Amino acid sequence: MARGEHSPACARRWREQAEVRQWTLWQTVQAIHGCCGVSLLKAHRLGRGWSARQAIEELEFLCEQQSLGLPRASIDLLNAWENNRARPRPQTIDLLARLYKANAVRLGLAADYCEDTGGQKVVVVGPGQADEAVHLDDLAGDDTERRALFHQAMLLGTPNGRFFAEVEGTRHDVDRTLAAGSVTEDQLDRLDEQVLRYRREYMTTPPMPMLCRVMLEISDVRKLSGSRQPSSVQRRLLTAMTMLSLLSADALMKLGDTRQAHSWYGTARAASDDVGDLRLRALVRAQQTMLLYYYGDLNETVRLAREARMLAGSAPSSPAALAAAAEARALARMGDGKAARLALAEAEQIFARMRGMSQDDLAFVFTEKRMKFYRTGTLIELGDAEEIQSLDTSPGFHTIDPALIQLDQASHLARHGDHEEACRIAAEALRQVPAEHRTSIVVTRAKALLADVDPQLASVRHLRQVLAESSPRLALDSRL
Repeated sequence: MARGEHSPACARRWREQAEVRQWTLWQTVQAIHGCCGVSLLKAHRLGRGWSARQAIEELEFLCEQQSLGLPRASIDLLNAWENNRARPRPQTIDLLARLYKANAVRLGLAADYCEDTGGQKVVVVGPGQADEAVHLDDLAGDDTERRALFHQAMLLGTPNGRFFAEVEGTRHDVDRTLAAGSVTEDQLDRLDEQVLRYRREYMTTPPMPMLCRVMLEISDVRKLSGSRQPSSVQRRLLTAMTMLSLLSADALMKLGDTRQAHSWYGTARAASDDVGDLRLRALVRAQQTMLLYYYGDLNETVRLAREARMLAGSAPSSPAALAAAAEARALARMGDGKAARLALAEAEQIFARMRGMSQDDLAFVFTEKRMKFYRTGTLIELGDAEEIQSLDTSPGFHTIDPALIQLDQASHLARHGDHEEACRIAAEALRQVPAEHRTSIVVTRAKALLADVDPQLASVRHLRQVLAESSPRLALDSRL
């Protein structure tokens, strides 16, 4: 892979989108070429999902079938041609055109001096092409179909593979239009109000319908961002896109799609970095620590939390308090008690200095409830018996927060050998979660407790039964 190129996974995602949207192979090639930073010649190979070896084998087979003689090509030569370190001979260009069912122009091996547009195109804004407009007319058909899908999913409440493919397609479209905007003040005010409403609703709404609503809103914001805007307008659009991307990432995390959650956090980071607001940039990183804590690497959680704290600066703010609290909880789980208590004390100090600031019950506002959530989780990992005993009588948490805390407690007990009590607490935690909120983030963590335990224990059998009852799709294999 040459310097500056995206990984093969990016091309694979374009192929998946192309299949969903029924693109032609040439449209797929253009998308990969524009997004991934590869030559057109290489984009033809990646558009078919071939390795360099497969491409050479296909070329040799073609020449044999059509009696064209043995091609003067190898894996090394193909790599050199694809990376513009060498140029194939005219006869070889003809063979490559036959292989990829294209011409030399579409292979990037000749210039096109035609005056016509050449038909329908997929326009992808690549590096250094920020002034190139996104053709919204070309996207209108896809957008209508996508919105219909989200509305249907909202009514049915059941996601499928197509749904998640369209969620990812929306993110790719946002990434392109971020690089590519005229909008009235009234439109911006309505957008701000809508984002604020979503942040309020998110505290109690299940992740699936919330994700559908946010995807529909993102489609609207993407249209507003379809051409370059004045800097003040662009900042407000980017800020809204950051918040909507964070809501999407958090919902996907709860639904268990960690790959897309990571990607949406990346989109939020790109939008916030374009805004340039340090506190907003800190918020994105602080929020992402949750995904890393529950599904990723504790060391990376600590690193990202510290990066967020550095960006947030010394002034008291929600991102600063959240980052310190997230660092404390991760350090506690890693067994660094001294550093964890220090970080927790710093989080408490930052939060104390926030008295008098807005404490609205919104997503991304670090309230007393959030401080309590992180404090309790940290003290559980530190083995604070008094705090653990007071969990059941501690009111004021959000919908799934009690379950997440109890699952933290169960995991802590399991790591210290008390599997029976761990399974009992996990079953109790799941019972407390409303069915529509009983998503992967709680179910997967409860399932993990069943590894390497005595299946005859009463609490183990009970937990297995609760998991099986949660949803037919979440029923455990009978071998567990």
